[in-house]
Amino acid sequence: MISNTEMVRIRRQMQRRIRDVVAERRRARMMEAHDLTGEPTESGTSLTTTV
Repeated sequence: MISNTEMVRIRRQMQRRIRDVVAERRRARMMEAHDLTGEPTESGTSLTTTV
């Protein structure tokens, strides 16, 4: 059985990994939303960054 401190550490590690994946996917969507001239498309203008 794992201790409470280990459980907290594992939970925080998992949350950090999830945040990293979400941020990476958000960056990928933002990059895809820009056309060759660097202007955002309609789908790109609706994306907002919240922390």
